[in-house]
Amino acid sequence: MQATHRTPPEGPPPAAPGARRPDDAGRPGAAGPVPLPARRSPAGEAELVARAQDGDVHAFAELAARHQDALFRVAVRVLGHRADAEDALQEALIDAWRRIGTFRGEAAFSTWMYRIVTNRCTALVRRARRTEPLPPEDALVAVSGSPERAAEVDAELTALSGALAELPEEQRTSWVLRELEGLGYAEISQITGATETAVRGRIHRARTALAERMRVWR
Repeated sequence: MQATHRTPPEGPPPAAPGARRPDDAGRPGAAGPVPLPARRSPAGEAELVARAQDGDVHAFAELAARHQDALFRVAVRVLGHRADAEDALQEALIDAWRRIGTFRGEAAFSTWMYRIVTNRCTALVRRARRTEPLPPEDALVAVSGSPERAAEVDAELTALSGALAELPEEQRTSWVLRELEGLGYAEISQITGATETAVRGRIHRARTALAERMRVWR
């Protein structure tokens, strides 16, 4: 068998980072230091998705870390139960990792993740039919001011959590995504699989029901 030989690259070997460059005559250290390579900026979401699709679990972990707080808020409000929300989020992340190769980028990655989480929540609601008002420490906003005012706000937020738990699941999910996460109707439509008209109707009915149930607090 005839041996093959790789042709050595032309020119001098690359200098080590921080070493001083030779001048035109080849004298070392006369033309200033070789620039250090620029520090790599944090990876963008598209790069992380591509790396995750190639099997990079660390890239997927970074994606999950960027979105898990918002995803958990949605799960808690849709399910009305913190432990169930933790289960739903965990299952959703596992599902997302397994299906990351199917993500085609037609929608934002966050939209894709919201859809997986809300699907998991829907499955849990239908399986367990369990929704409980959240305790005051899970209130929607922090309470400040006098102890009397804090107690009043706690009671109001507990009542709101109870009223929210009584809504049909599709109304509650759309209301949470709109009012708490600030998503647009089109994005909620992509997440829930309903038309924008249906989404608007669900949110309107949820607002009406919540306003009626919270009337005593006005």
